[in-house]
Amino acid sequence: MAEENKTLVTEFVLTRLSDLPGLQVPLFLVFLGIYLTTMMGNLGLIFLIWKDPHLHTPMYFFLGSLAFADACSSSSVTPKMLMNFLSKDHTISMVECIAQFYFFASSATTECFLLVVMAYDRYVAIWNPLLYPVVMSTRLCIQFIGVSYFICFLHSAIHVGLLFRLTFCRSNIIHYFYCEILQLFKISCTDPTVNILLVFIFSAFIQVFTFMTIMVSYTHVLFAILKKKSENGMSKAFSTCSAHLLSVSLFYGTLFFMYVRPRSAPSEDHDKMYSLFYTIIIPLLNPFIYSLRNKEVIGALRRIMKK
Repeated sequence: MAEENKTLVTEFVLTRLSDLPGLQVPLFLVFLGIYLTTMMGNLGLIFLIWKDPHLHTPMYFFLGSLAFADACSSSSVTPKMLMNFLSKDHTISMVECIAQFYFFASSATTECFLLVVMAYDRYVAIWNPLLYPVVMSTRLCIQFIGVSYFICFLHSAIHVGLLFRLTFCRSNIIHYFYCEILQLFKISCTDPTVNILLVFIFSAFIQVFTFMTIMVSYTHVLFAILKKKSENGMSKAFSTCSAHLLSVSLFYGTLFFMYVRPRSAPSEDHDKMYSLFYTIIIPLLNPFIYSLRNKEVIGALRRIMKK
């Protein structure tokens, strides 16, 4: 009878970053500015790469794909958060909640694999530049992108499928600004041990595997750079690779703290800060990290502006 009397939850309530009424409008304006800048930076970079023939190379093909993943990642989370700053209704249906998680998880995981592909691209370009056009053919680049997206959509679909085995009948309040999967486990009436275990295993494997692959690639790149006698070539290689490594460090640092560390570590407030960083701040920073010190991108921008 107790089981029959339980009311199953069909919608959730997302909490805001702050409950102080006086902060809602300022926070809305701040994050609206961040979101618009993020979309302008990422979509602008994609447009620039598409429009300028000088950027029709594998490196910029991958960079455009990364910008698209960042735009999708930010768009899956930020619009709903912005609505909640000004609205009194913070509800989200179960279907919308699961869809939000799916699209964000797919975009974030895609970024992991794209960073691997970009590291391999830099390794080939710097280690053996004469064979670079042959090795990094258009067909291989498309295959890399296709496989990255396929793996990531499949990975997210597995977690979504396992979410449907859970029932929610206690509280429908998610103490988070988006439908983060670990927060859904906390309010589940069904034992989520299997789900938590698989999230940890998949996260650890994907993050550790991709991070180690990136580090191995850039270690080889570093040795190749040190062997170069051309000061101009060394400077260009260091500039490109330092931008990549900065993006990798920011992205993986927050993901490791969020999904691979022991659950007894930092508080929920820390978790929100980590989530805020990789859902909103990193998609904002990436296009500028890759563009501001990149003479080819700046040159392409100047040519487009002259036209």
